[in-house]
Amino acid sequence: MEMEEQVELVGRAFVDHYYHLFDNDRASLSSLYHPMSLLTFEGEKIQGVEDISRKLNQLPFDQCVHIISTADAQPSAPTGGIMVFVSGSLKLPGEEYQLRFSQMFHLIPTQHGSFCVQNDIFRLIYG
Repeated sequence: MEMEEQVELVGRAFVDHYYHLFDNDRASLSSLYHPMSLLTFEGEKIQGVEDISRKLNQLPFDQCVHIISTADAQPSAPTGGIMVFVSGSLKLPGEEYQLRFSQMFHLIPTQHGSFCVQNDIFRLIYG
């Protein structure tokens, strides 16, 4: 398998896994981050597993459904990292309209042969 195909497969598998956890078991998202991970959520910078987990678990809604429109992946640096850019919609219970969003992840390889999130940037798209 070519490197480009492998990066796309890993990127897509990550996206599926991340949003499945977010929508069904948000507390488990902490397993995807490490102590030096950095999340920028609507302009607010949050670093570390505990603070990122706290932020994601204290969002003002308990349930949601992510509808992914696009997920693009690229290799990053010779260390085996992967950049993943996602766009889609967020459906909240009781809301008539979906919220459009974009999110970027920088995944880095772990010693165990998997990936963790080094950087995560999330923005709602208004208008």
